[in-house]
Parts: sequence; structure tokens; C-alpha cells
Amino acid sequence: MSVHIETGKTGEQLATDHLLAKGYKILERNWRWGREELDIIAQDGNFVVIVEVKTRTGKNEIEPAEVVPRDKQRILVRIANAYMRYKNLPGEVRFDIITILMNARGRQLHHLEDAFYATL
Repeated sequence: MSVHIETGKTGEQLATDHLLAKGYKILERNWRWGREELDIIAQDGNFVVIVEVKTRTGKNEIEPAEVVPRDKQRILVRIANAYMRYKNLPGEVRFDIITILMNARGRQLHHLEDAFYATL
């Protein structure tokens, strides 16, 4: 398996652990709809939370705008709508972003709740 894929899997596990520690319930990981995928789907109170995870190695911090530009937001909204219909779930959807930077100085995780809205 490539280093890039391994880094991504490690990041998603760190993000999952972080969410569980905050009391979230994990509903799905790597849920696919056609060729697209939602990294983590969680429950936080009445919210179904779609979590986009971005993991990098290197020196520079990761900006959420880099992770989820407008076109990616539209894709996530479309897949989230499909998930809610497919699972017949009530409630509101929230979109969070978790960025993880792994380098020689350690690991840095940032969780941005309500990162963008589905009204795109």
C-alpha cells in the first residue's frame, strides 16, 4: 500500500478517535455513493455530521479552504443528501472538517465544526 494511502488511513483513525473522545457516535466510515466517498459520518446530538478528513505530512499547516473548495463542498452536500435519503434519517446535517498535520514535531489535529453550509 502506498505511503499516501497509509497516511490517509492513519489520519482517519486519529479523527475517529478524536470524535469518539468528544462523545460522537460513528455511523459510517468511508461510505461510498457511486465514485464519491464520505470519510466519516457521525452523530452529535441531533446532528448527522459529515466529516471531511485531510491528513498531510510536512511543515505547513492545512487551511480548511484548501481541503474543501466550493466544488468539493457541492459534492459532499450531494452525497450527504443521498446518505440521508438512503438511510431514511431525520434531523439536520452538519459539515465538519478535521485536518491533521503529521511531521517530526508530532501530530497536530484541528477540528472545525460547522465548516460550511449545505446551501451552496
